Amino acid sequence: MNDDVNRSLVIENERVFATDRATLFRAFSDKTLLEKWWGPHGFTNRIEKFDFVDGGTWVIVMTSSSDTDFENHWTFDEIRQDERIAAFHHGPMHAFGLEIGYHDDDNGTRLTWRMSFEDTQDNRDIEKFLSAANEQNLDRLETVLSTIKKRS
Repeated sequence: MNDDVNRSLVIENERVFATDRATLFRAFSDKTLLEKWWGPHGFTNRIEKFDFVDGGTWVIVMTSSSDTDFENHWTFDEIRQDERIAAFHHGPMHAFGLEIGYHDDDNGTRLTWRMSFEDTQDNRDIEKFLSAANEQNLDRLETVLSTIKKRS
């Protein structure tokens, strides 16, 4: 048996944001804010369901610049206020786990973004694309953060 077959393929991105953990967490937990930054450049979003609790369902329709809709189905596995979000993307394509961590940093909050896929050739083929797309996602998040106020 090949050990590579069952090994997880992990894509990690990390960025420090000049804001507190609560504000950064709110950018995800507030669906109005989330719609503004989720996904790579060129996408707009419509959240159809957002049950932001452990075991809750999230359905987001991402629309590309060519007006193609991509309906994505998620389940929230674990939510720890201002600390961690773990979710699972069911599809329609590329099932994967996502863990987002919020960590104190001297310059604000360090966000860790970790996607875990089954190690298949298809997933290896999109690995570089997804890493770059995640950076675009974080760019968009940074833009949204510049427009919201920190919690008091």
